[in-house]
Amino acid sequence: MARLAKWLRLAALIGGAAFVAVPSIPAVAGVDLPKLEKGKGEKCVEETQFMRRNHMDLLKHHRDETMRKGIRTTKHSLKKCVECHASETTGSVAASKEDFCAACHSYAAVKLDCWDCHATKPGKNPLPQMGQGGQVGQTSPLMASTQNGGSK
Repeated sequence: MARLAKWLRLAALIGGAAFVAVPSIPAVAGVDLPKLEKGKGEKCVEETQFMRRNHMDLLKHHRDETMRKGIRTTKHSLKKCVECHASETTGSVAASKEDFCAACHSYAAVKLDCWDCHATKPGKNPLPQMGQGGQVGQTSPLMASTQNGGSK
């Protein structure tokens, strides 16, 4: 039994050394980190590393506060993110694969579904909404306030 434990420890040591010796996946695959334009603001609402790891949680929390509780603030609003991070070239955060949101989400292989409802360009409305009676252009008062310049 002691002999088996010695062999298992040796195997674990060799495996750990091999893991440390292998370069990271991006280095092996030759995939560069996305190169992003700097935001237009003086600084982000949170530290960069925090935003990289937690922006989706902040946006979900903000969405829940707004939609379910009617609390409207601007600190972590998607609208403010788009205004600050829209590309100088495309004017969008997701129009090309180099744009702010699209570049990181492509790198991380994460689907972007924000733009199904929200505008990718500051001051722009997403696809026309169907209002009551099926008429294009009529939105509910809630959607109108968030899409037409209301704070999110």
